[in-house]
Amino acid sequence: MPVAQHVMRHAAERPSHPAVCGPSVELTYAQLAERIHGAARHLLGRGIGPGALVSIGLADPVELLTAVLAADLAGATPLVGDPAWDRERWSSIAAAAGPGFLVDAPLPGVAGPAVRHDPEPGDRAWACFSSGSTGRPRAIVRTRASWTESFPHLGELAGIGPDDVVLIPGPLVSSLYAFAAVHTLATGATALLPGHRPSRTLPGLLARATVVHLVPHRLPDVLEHPGALRVAVVGGAALDPGTRAAAARAGVRVVSYYGATELSFVAVDADGGGLRPFPGVEIEVRPKGGLGEVWARSPWLADGYLGGAAGPLRRDADGWASVGDVAEPYRVGEVLRVRGRGDGAIQTGGATVVPEDVEEVLRKVPGVGDIVVIGSPHPSLGAVVTAVIEAEWATPPPRALLEATARGGLDEAQRPRRWYAVPSLPRTQTGKPARALVAARLAGGDPDIRRLI
Repeated sequence: MPVAQHVMRHAAERPSHPAVCGPSVELTYAQLAERIHGAARHLLGRGIGPGALVSIGLADPVELLTAVLAADLAGATPLVGDPAWDRERWSSIAAAAGPGFLVDAPLPGVAGPAVRHDPEPGDRAWACFSSGSTGRPRAIVRTRASWTESFPHLGELAGIGPDDVVLIPGPLVSSLYAFAAVHTLATGATALLPGHRPSRTLPGLLARATVVHLVPHRLPDVLEHPGALRVAVVGGAALDPGTRAAAARAGVRVVSYYGATELSFVAVDADGGGLRPFPGVEIEVRPKGGLGEVWARSPWLADGYLGGAAGPLRRDADGWASVGDVAEPYRVGEVLRVRGRGDGAIQTGGATVVPEDVEEVLRKVPGVGDIVVIGSPHPSLGAVVTAVIEAEWATPPPRALLEATARGGLDEAQRPRRWYAVPSLPRTQTGKPARALVAARLAGGDPDIRRLI
């Protein structure tokens, strides 16, 4: 995580300014810098320095950031993963990347002189896991420049400065929230890191926060108690226009963006006018059936997967990359209209259905908390469109209402033929519904998923 030098600079210029506020501790920049130096000296004393891989699985967000920044200061590459993984799981996942060091307890501080390291733009300075909606984690690595040099662009687009208090209400194992945390510290602002299940304390956090980073399905909760909030930075999935309008009524400006862990930022909508290329990014939508596949070329692309693991990232000889996302035809100067992940498309009776198109229509039905649309096997059609709705078992939306909404807003091929309800959808680390896991649970006869009749 390539920001240790930024933290040291802020500690020298504004030592008493709050840097991080976690579940159990609040640290100024001077205190955070002292902890990072002590932990970096510990790593170096264990022989962990430039070129080494440091796997980090810590539940406390402040301890995690300290370990990650200590690895960065020592010149090592931090790899952030799930704190619930045991050592055997860590070993099996990280083995392909070569020898490393596992941090599964807070790093001790070691006294001594300040640690000096001269970072290079091409250093492998950050690695994280991505499961997307597949549930198969793979480690993605990126250079220092691919993170740090995008910081000023996001700061300018969202208007984030050193006097802001930035709420990051998600796990730092997610690249979305990890980027939010390191961008906050690089800016010199204050990072609010509530850790696990912050919803109970959300009103109090929002009374202090001026900026929040989150995924779309969390934004309505925030808007119930906007407090001092003035900007919401939203990524991870498409944002419903009605939610953006509700934010405007609450006095909260929304900056939404589209990207992927492998591609970083691709496009941004800073004013509600639609997605346009993030600074430094070129976009192509290459024809593929009736829609097209999104390709991007920019300085923000990841290097690839550790250990040569397989994944959706593809490159061509001209420096373009894609993870298979689908969009409408696009020309330079136009708005980019992303339709979803190409690997989730449903082939039914000769038609191709993009699940996100169906979800967008049905998510507006009263009583639908969220929804996942998948393809269920069918002997003659190949697959049929199936909707799994997040709703209370006692009061799910009537199937008749769901079907009427589908008839009014969807083509015949897009309309679900099977309907299910579940109290809570499984989600990825970023908060997106885990589409493949829903499909697997449904196929396995999970009793929590009940058919609507």
